[in-house]
Amino acid sequence: MLRTNKEKVVKGSVVGKIRPNVCRGWRVAQDGRPFLTPGIGGINYNVKLGDPAFGLAGDHIEPGVSLYHDNKDFSDYLNILSCIGNEAIVMSGDGKGRKGFVTGKHGGAEDVMIYFEDETLELLCPEDKVLVRAWGQGLKLVDHPNISAMNIDPELFEKLNIEENGDGSITVPVAAKIPPYLMGSGIGSSLPFRGDYDIMTHDPEKVRELGLDKLRFGDIVMLEDCDNMYGRGYLKGAVSIGVIIHSDCYLAGHGPGVTVILAAQKPIIRAKLDPSANIINGLKF
Repeated sequence: MLRTNKEKVVKGSVVGKIRPNVCRGWRVAQDGRPFLTPGIGGINYNVKLGDPAFGLAGDHIEPGVSLYHDNKDFSDYLNILSCIGNEAIVMSGDGKGRKGFVTGKHGGAEDVMIYFEDETLELLCPEDKVLVRAWGQGLKLVDHPNISAMNIDPELFEKLNIEENGDGSITVPVAAKIPPYLMGSGIGSSLPFRGDYDIMTHDPEKVRELGLDKLRFGDIVMLEDCDNMYGRGYLKGAVSIGVIIHSDCYLAGHGPGVTVILAAQKPIIRAKLDPSANIINGLKF
């Protein structure tokens, strides 16, 4: 097992409110067609972790429950400090005391997505408060100082079946590899410890060729030649590993969102293709 400093990583608390579902009215898709569909936010009863990220009648759909905060400072804390796999606890309303898990962080919208079981979803209401036991920022790989870990709960990280290769590199099971020229909205951000950025999917032939049309919420993917150490950009040989956190999109420059969990500026992260590589396998349901 990879050695980490998890015993020294501070576990704190942040809080958000369930965002109502959003529809922004008529918008124009990449191919020029107008569309009006559900968008970010809300309680999505039939969109779940492990479901396909393609084919939904919606744009930037976030699986499960979406948290936000209308105070900018609290919104920043919520998005930066929440990590994929963190425990979430309902603090108000009929679902008070019910528990779930963080499954992703959406940039721009600044939402944090939570998985709850169906019985809990039926009890929830927009504006209910949810506390996240924020744990993961500051995680380090003790024997791999040139690899940065971020946005991932330490206990979930240990369940990703990552292998050490003996030459200073690691191998991560991934559902797909993404070439750098497909990374779009969110590129250039200076802080990879928050939010996500999108895989552009408006070339159907390339999407099918790379198997991206099979991506699911929670799938683990490799971003080739993508540098996420101190910001999001292109660097030959850099490697990032991320998680699919929202659906495909109609808008130009957009597509399934990826929250990064590992980054290196040299090719010391390798990938092993595994269609079952998904965070759902490491969560405690």
